[in-house]
This record gives sequence, structure tokens and C-alpha cells, in this order.
Amino acid sequence: MENNRKRIIMVDDDRTNLTVARNALIDSYDVFTVSSGEKLFLLLQKLTPDLILLDVDMPEMNGYEVIKILKRSKATADIPVIFLSVLINPESEIIGLDLGAVDYLFKPFSRDLLLKRISLHLLLEEQRRELKRYTSNLEGIVVEKTQTVYDLQNAILNALAEFVECRDDMTGRHIERTQNYLRLLVNFLLKNDVYKKEITSWDINFFVMSSQLHDVGKIAIRDSILLKPGKLLDDEFEEMKKHVMFGLKIVERIEENTKENTFLKHAKILIASHHERWDGSGYPNGIKGEAIPLQGRLMAIVDVYDALINERPYKKVLTHKEAIEIIKDGLGRHFDPLVGEIFIRYEDAFAAI
Repeated sequence: MENNRKRIIMVDDDRTNLTVARNALIDSYDVFTVSSGEKLFLLLQKLTPDLILLDVDMPEMNGYEVIKILKRSKATADIPVIFLSVLINPESEIIGLDLGAVDYLFKPFSRDLLLKRISLHLLLEEQRRELKRYTSNLEGIVVEKTQTVYDLQNAILNALAEFVECRDDMTGRHIERTQNYLRLLVNFLLKNDVYKKEITSWDINFFVMSSQLHDVGKIAIRDSILLKPGKLLDDEFEEMKKHVMFGLKIVERIEENTKENTFLKHAKILIASHHERWDGSGYPNGIKGEAIPLQGRLMAIVDVYDALINERPYKKVLTHKEAIEIIKDGLGRHFDPLVGEIFIRYEDAFAAI
């Protein structure tokens, strides 16, 4: 039959006190008695008690020294300790409680009082453990629910992005590839301490996820312009530029109906800034240099790279090496030089994608 009785260790260098305590507790608990701190630690290697009754005034190692060691060990730190002492003064009691004891009783102690105090602290410890288990389970549920919401958001964004892509068979998984390029580029920037402070302030998963929406505004662009073979006329290009404002309006509408919008903040930045150029010749706002948000500067280089090495209605496929040469030529004009240098340094990794 399983023994569900709580286990108490009594530590005291006085045999009479050990006997009295054992007789007082034996009907309700499994009681183990030891005469020193050294023997306590030997016993703790064999069993873990539910509570320790610890004498303060002992030779060689006093109770205060014992509890310090107990609290330093992960295996024993949470075991409730009740001090027993003949030192009837507030200072000694405060020292004991400050060291982590749950209670402080004076000897000679009343049997009934000792039983009541032990019962109370065992109950409190059980409630503490139950609360810890509940909190742990609750945290697990929250993590699971958060992941579910994240996956749902990602699936919705992915479906929306794919809807944009399906209008143009030539793009061929552009959104998926640019996500992979972005994650890789961020990792290489962090590895080389380039823009590390700013990047580490982001939720990188949200940033990468939000990049799916960088061209969402193309939903509103006419097929005659979006799918036109060859170079766009000036007025057609002006119409194409409007996909930025259309994209921002779409994201703003989504924002109105959700409380969790961290990823949407990144999306708005990416939509508004990935066509800006380092020298200020980009659109829609003609901003330049580090005034362009870093998210947009990263998106600009991976977006252009993927467009160069894949077929589009207006151009043929270029090789990876040809694309890299164009990017090199664009450093300091189209692209952030620091970001571009990292991209080129690790060009083989991007080519593998």
C-alpha cells in the first residue's frame, strides 16, 4: 500500500529534544531525526522531506549556516524550514526569517502548537506547488494559443499574398523566396554586428511574416499594366506606383479589425519604403539614406535580386552573377551600402535559395 504520509526531518544536537519531537509527530508523519547539519545533508542524499525542523544553536554548524546551504541548492531550496530555538529575542527570529525560514518557534515548544504550525506550512507548501503547476499549465496553454493565432495570421497573410501572385504567373513564388532571403539577410547582419541594435528590437518572426504583404496593393492595379510585356510608359508607371498607397489602405483596413498588429506595423513600413532608394530617387516619398526605414532597405535589395533572377513580363531572366553585378553597381545609389556589402559577401547562400 502506498505511503502518503508527509516526511519530517528534525535536526537538533540534543537527544531529548529529538525524542520529544519524534513522539509528538510520529502519529501523523514519518519522522527522521539527525543530530547535526552534516548528518542532515547525508540524509538528504537519500530522501527529500516535506519539511525540516531545524535547531538554531548547534556546534560546528549552526542552523543559520545550514539553511544558507539548503537555499543555495536547487534540490533543497523549496523545502520549508521551521527554526526551533531557545533564543527568545526578535533579532534572532528576524535573522531566521530573512534567511528563508517559514516560521520560528521557541523551545520548549507546545506539542499542539508544533503540530498546528507544521500542518499550516505543509498546506501552504502544497498550495504553492499547486499554484506553480497551474501557472505552468496556463503558460503552456498561452504559448499554444499564441502559436495558433500566429499560424492563423500567417496563413491568412500567405493566402492574401498568393492571391496577388496568382494574377501574374511569371512571379513564381516570389513572396516565399523573399521571405527566405530576408531571414537569411537578417541573420548575416546580426552575425556581423551591422544594424544589430535596431534589428534586435524587432520581433524578427513578425517582420519576416509581414513581408508577404509588401506588394499587396498590386491587387488594385489593372492587368493591362501589371501584366504588360515590355517597359511601362510614364503614365502607366505612375499608375503602377499607386500600388504602394493601395497596399497601405488594405493594411489599415485590417488594422481596424485586430488588436494584435505588431506584424502589420512592419508590413506598413515595408509597403511604404521598399521602393525608396538610398540616393533619394525612389518612391513614393523620395526619402534617402538612413531616413529610409531599415525594413525597407532590406526589402529593397532582396526584392530586386529576386526580380532580376526570375522572368517577368517586362524582362528576361538574368544569372545570379549578373544580378550581383547590378546590385554592386547600385550600392550607394539604389541600396544601403552596408546591407549591400553583407548581401554580396554571402551571395552564395542567397543563390542556394
